[in-house]
Amino acid sequence: MERFDVKRGLIKEVDGNGGLPSLASQYFEKVDKISDNSFSGSHGVMESIEARYENGALIVDVTNVPPDFDNPESMKSAMDDRKRWTTFLDEATGYNSKQRGDKAKEWAKKASKAKSAISSASHFMEMSDSISEDKKDSANSLIKEIEELLEANDNTKAAGKAEKLNKLFS
Repeated sequence: MERFDVKRGLIKEVDGNGGLPSLASQYFEKVDKISDNSFSGSHGVMESIEARYENGALIVDVTNVPPDFDNPESMKSAMDDRKRWTTFLDEATGYNSKQRGDKAKEWAKKASKAKSAISSASHFMEMSDSISEDKKDSANSLIKEIEELLEANDNTKAAGKAEKLNKLFS
């Protein structure tokens, strides 16, 4: 399962043009519409493709089968399949492959920042005797919220709450 950020406003644009299944049908031979924002399908070496828009991101799960590496036609076909996949991602996200990579790094960095804030606050509360119970309760409440946001894959809000947690002890 992979997550790709989607450029602001693009999901509405895709919906206006028939939805994600309609976009996918331009690139893949078999596309089954699940909803306007999701589909399952296949194409060549991609024996299973499941994709959906969720919370401003494209969530995809793809199962690939290796091509026959000894057959030049099979390799050419596999390369075409990968090109189709990349072009589909470009259009479905509004970002090129470099931008998608940068966005993924940014997303991971936000999760790391939130986890680090939890770790620091927990350690600080264990080590310090001078923290009031009110402050500990506030911190534990924020930690719980951050953990729930991380579990829900909402790293942006988790990082924002992490900043509040850090400010609580500064």
